[in-house]
Amino acid sequence: MYPGKYATRHPDRAAFIMASTGEAVSYREYEARSNRLAHLLRAHGLKRLDHYSIFMENNDRYLETGSAGYRAGLYFTCVNSYLTAEELAYIVDNSESKLLITSRAKLPVAAEALQRCPKVTMCLVVDGGAGLPPGCRDYAAAIAEYPETPIADESLGAAMLYSSGTTGRPKGILRPLPEQPASEPLPLFHFLNKLWRYREDMIYLSPAPLYHSAPQAAVSLTLSNGGTVVIMEHFDPEQYLSLIPKYEVTHSQLVPTMFSRLLKLPEAVRRSYDLSSLEIAIHAAAPCPVQVKEQMIDWWGPIIHEYYGATEGLGFTACDSPQWLAHKGSVGKVLLGDLHILDENMQPAPKGTPGEIWFKTATPFEYFNDPARTQASRSADGTMSTVGDVGYVDDDGFLYLTDRSTFMIISGGVNIYPQECENLLITHPKVADAAVFGVPNEDLGEEVKAVVQPMPGVAAGPALEAELIDFCRQHLAKLKCPKSVDFTDALPRLPTGKLYKKGLRDKYWAGHKSRIV
Repeated sequence: MYPGKYATRHPDRAAFIMASTGEAVSYREYEARSNRLAHLLRAHGLKRLDHYSIFMENNDRYLETGSAGYRAGLYFTCVNSYLTAEELAYIVDNSESKLLITSRAKLPVAAEALQRCPKVTMCLVVDGGAGLPPGCRDYAAAIAEYPETPIADESLGAAMLYSSGTTGRPKGILRPLPEQPASEPLPLFHFLNKLWRYREDMIYLSPAPLYHSAPQAAVSLTLSNGGTVVIMEHFDPEQYLSLIPKYEVTHSQLVPTMFSRLLKLPEAVRRSYDLSSLEIAIHAAAPCPVQVKEQMIDWWGPIIHEYYGATEGLGFTACDSPQWLAHKGSVGKVLLGDLHILDENMQPAPKGTPGEIWFKTATPFEYFNDPARTQASRSADGTMSTVGDVGYVDDDGFLYLTDRSTFMIISGGVNIYPQECENLLITHPKVADAAVFGVPNEDLGEEVKAVVQPMPGVAAGPALEAELIDFCRQHLAKLKCPKSVDFTDALPRLPTGKLYKKGLRDKYWAGHKSRIV
């Protein structure tokens, strides 16, 4: 997110373009905006290692609000723009943010949250205009008071992002910041540049929310190379396809639910756009069903790359299309970190047997203001860390994810990982989205339940339930299949692709004091 040299080398090149409006912001303008905000942050008393938060939808000011922190040695927290006021207040207060940047669209939620955030002494509102609540200022007017040249004490800053909170209160993921110039990227950036062939004339299409870690990293890489980012305000599958030939997009990053929505477009629509400029399409954030990825490679060719790595930065696996086709279902081979698959007794699991994924802690991190959960993520001797994912390694060293340990179903003493069933259900032509988890069963302890969002125009009811259960039993062992299916208009899936399953599951466990029936 440090565009300084390109503001000099290519001042008129578009740093980014907004997909819906076509508005382009040059590197010269992006640099000036970032510097002005950095000056404001300093003037407001934020010094190196202080914190501020960003809460807004994808818009034409989002990138500069992070770039200013990146060059001022600050931690900036990009908050999920779909959160409630209570959820936002928790993150802003927990992160010890001194300033909040929001938008006119998100101001009602932000204003309510700020009543519970005494540490915040200023709120900047993008497109704020007149009539703002006390303590709030119009963003553009506020930064216009400051110079467009760099601050005198530039140093490297970083995002301090929060976990999605799919299994409890979100946790701020804090990594130590080295004292170095903002113009010197971390070594990880050099590694990713080489892996995914980022370059100066690349065009990156960003279809995901900018508050999430993966789009943040991809956009930062693009800007650090002097490329152009095309920012979608929200994901629409046909618009996504239309943008590739319009801007001659070379790189993009998606999540598996986006693949599914693209594949469910009519064949004539899918074939009507020229995608030949696309060189690399990366996906991560959630497991991708094998059938979905096979269809995507058949359609786009062997340009699809996959990686696995938690925001905590414990380790990193990756594979390209040929590697994946030889190891279908894998999330790749370890490229960074020291991977261990351990059973519940912290002993190595046999090859091919699922266990919890642990990495030797190569990159220091902690959960901000949460020593208990930091400790819970570590092994007893402190040498390894986990985020609770479950998987196994094959004979060639490729990693396969099976689920989150927190969503494992224990039915009659048998461990069942529901991801496999979810991945299958999403491929059914009548299914738009699906969640699978354990619900109470007096005899077995738990049984497998599916909650399905039907495709538009598909009638929910007993006939569809029977069809889906039969479909699962044709492909999976009976014990992995749902015993019943409920239907909903929409599943609580985050725009990042993660399914907020805890809230769904908890409804079925109401009145039970433990998950042992």
